Amino acid sequence: MRKAPVNKIIPFSNVDGPGNRTSVFFQGCNFNCRFCHNPETIRLCAHCGKCVEACPAGALALRNGEVRWDASRCVQCDTCLKLCPHSASPRIRWMDADEVFAEISRTLPYIGGVTVSGGECTLQMDFLLELFPRIRAAGKTCLLDSNGSFDFESDPRVLDCCDGVMLDVKAVNPEWSRFLLGADPAPVLKNLDFLLRTNWLQEVRTVILPGRDAENEETVRYVSGRIGNACDYKIIRYRPFGVREEQQKLLGEEETPPEYAERFASLARSLGAERAFVV
Repeated sequence: MRKAPVNKIIPFSNVDGPGNRTSVFFQGCNFNCRFCHNPETIRLCAHCGKCVEACPAGALALRNGEVRWDASRCVQCDTCLKLCPHSASPRIRWMDADEVFAEISRTLPYIGGVTVSGGECTLQMDFLLELFPRIRAAGKTCLLDSNGSFDFESDPRVLDCCDGVMLDVKAVNPEWSRFLLGADPAPVLKNLDFLLRTNWLQEVRTVILPGRDAENEETVRYVSGRIGNACDYKIIRYRPFGVREEQQKLLGEEETPPEYAERFASLARSLGAERAFVV
C-alpha cells in the first residue's frame, strides 16, 4: 500500500473548514511562500544530522545516513525545526491510508469531516485516492486545503471522492507572485475559475500584508469579481509568528492591523463577495 509523509494529525480543528474537523498535514510543498508560518513542512528531511546533537530529549539519532525520530522521547520543543537549514522536519511519519484512517477513526464520532493540508496535499494525490473513500464510507466529508498548483481540470479524480477545495489565492500579479511564492499565479487562477464553474470551491483565502496597498487591492479585486457569493472569502492578516527569520526581515515584523485588513474585506463585499471576512 502507498505511503505518504505525514507531518501531523490534529484531532480537532475549527479553522480548517466548516465545523469541527480532523486535519491531516502532509510534508512537502512545491511553493516557497515568504510568509509561510509552518515552513518546516516545505521540504523533506535532507538527513544532514544538524538537529541530532542539538535535541535536548535525545529523540533523534543518525542511523545509516538517515535521521530517525523516536516519538516516545520527543517533548515537542521544536529545537530541530528551528535549527533546520532546509525548511524541513525530522518528525514525520510515513503512513499508509489504513494507518491514517485508523488514527482518524478515534475522532469520527465527534467531527464533521477531515481536511487534508500541508505542505501541499495534492502532491500526495494517489494517496488521497486511497484515503478519501475510507473517510466518506464512514459518513464524513473530505476537504482539500490547496495552494492551487495542481491542475484539477486535467485530472479531476480526487474531486470525485471529496466534497470541496479550500483554495489559496495569494497573488494575481505575475511579478508579485514570483517574489512572494516563487511560482507563477496562472495555474492557481485557472483552478479558481474551474472550481467555481464546477461548484467545488469551499472557500478562498488571501493573506494581506501590511503596507502593500497596490498588491493587496489587485488580488482582492480579482478574486471578488469572480467568486461573488459562491463561497466564503477569508481575508487573512499576516502574522510574523512562525515565519522564517530572514523572511520576517524582508516582509517586516509587524502584524497586519485589523482595521487595515477590514479595509480589504469591505472592498471585497462592495464588489459582490458578500461572504468576505477577516481572520
